Amino acid sequence: MLRPRHLIAALLATIAPAAAQDFVTARPHAVIEGGLVTLGDLFENAGPRAIQPLGPSPAPGRRFVVEAPQLALIARDNLLSWAPLAGDERVIVERPGRPLSREELDEALQRELVGLGADPGLDVDLFGYQPPFVPSTGPAPRLSFEALEYDAGTRRFSGTLLVLADGMATLRQRLSGRVIAMREVVVAARPLRPGELLTAGDLRAQRLPAERVRPGMADRIERVVGQRLGRAVQTGQSLPLADLTSPPTLLRNMPVQLQYSAPGLTITAQGRAMEDGALGAIVPVMNLATGGTVLAEVLSPDRVRPLRPVGTGREGTPNSRGAGQRAGLQP
Repeated sequence: MLRPRHLIAALLATIAPAAAQDFVTARPHAVIEGGLVTLGDLFENAGPRAIQPLGPSPAPGRRFVVEAPQLALIARDNLLSWAPLAGDERVIVERPGRPLSREELDEALQRELVGLGADPGLDVDLFGYQPPFVPSTGPAPRLSFEALEYDAGTRRFSGTLLVLADGMATLRQRLSGRVIAMREVVVAARPLRPGELLTAGDLRAQRLPAERVRPGMADRIERVVGQRLGRAVQTGQSLPLADLTSPPTLLRNMPVQLQYSAPGLTITAQGRAMEDGALGAIVPVMNLATGGTVLAEVLSPDRVRPLRPVGTGREGTPNSRGAGQRAGLQP
């Protein structure tokens, strides 16, 4: 005969599985990284059967929904104590993905086209290309091509792209395009207003067919950053170099130091800038000590190098030189 404590232990042993299954719940959202959906992806507390595979996961970047009736059948077939309470329970099964980058595709495609006689110095221009999605984790996808044809006369090609990646069915996508010279240009990453000082976040590089790029377009972001824009530019538009100006290093009416240096001699005086000027520009500066005005080269935001008084010639005459010494800063 069982003693009371043994009886309690036996009862607990019989009800433990049922009690554990009472906590089985359907997950509202399941994110799948691999190629299979398991029982544990759909139900919490599925126990030892959580690793039981149920079927293929969605394609990368896609999702599907498992509704309450199907969930109930899956639970019954796998001996889980679960039933819908309201009838609207569902599990959204989603698989993360990323678009296949143009760099990955272009490298493989150019290699194939060169083998068919294309010029290796030219780039690929695809017609209406929509990048397929591939797994966001794991090894890089493997790319190959079926029935790829290239016409050397028109430089056009067509064929089928095959994308092979772990945990997904082989993907096939038609491709067509041409081999063409391309150029990288700088375009606006957002709408830009006249007078803005451009930062790297305002810009992005974009490759375009060379035949569509007008002369004089900015082609390097580092040449554009810090420049002032002369006119409005919409998102995606390229930036003409003629519409860009360097911001002034020296501002009008700002105090500056006039500094003349020669071997064994340095003369300085206080002045005031009469115009804005970029680094290296020649601007008029008033010598506050004499009231005269000289043309000076901008060396920094607060320092200039006097060149000659305003109104004097290059060579000067004895009279003009004397006037320069009185008006400006001449040794």
